Amino acid sequence: MSFEPQIPGLFASEQGARPVENAQAATQKQLQYAHAIAQKTGVALPKDLHGDRAALSAWIDAHKPKAPGRRFANYPSSKQVAFAERIARIKRRDIPRECFRDRGMMSKWIDGNMPR
Repeated sequence: MSFEPQIPGLFASEQGARPVENAQAATQKQLQYAHAIAQKTGVALPKDLHGDRAALSAWIDAHKPKAPGRRFANYPSSKQVAFAERIARIKRRDIPRECFRDRGMMSKWIDGNMPR
């Protein structure tokens, strides 16, 4: 037997979704970071974003500089290599050398050689 509390009007369809009345103000660190991004990129920071933490966060995500490509960014992780080596021992197969230089190839090799 289940118990469902009866609270009149709790989930009434006529209420609908109510907007958030008090949006949180942006933090000082958020504002400093946004101003630094605006200076570096030359994009003007809209004044109306100071009062809304979520809107400022979305602006920061859209305008922050992208991380530079690292030399070994596409290499497989150590956990991925260890897992592939475990599979290779079980299956008594060698992992192709090029898989150690490309994370996507290593993933495909793992998917194709997983023990079932």
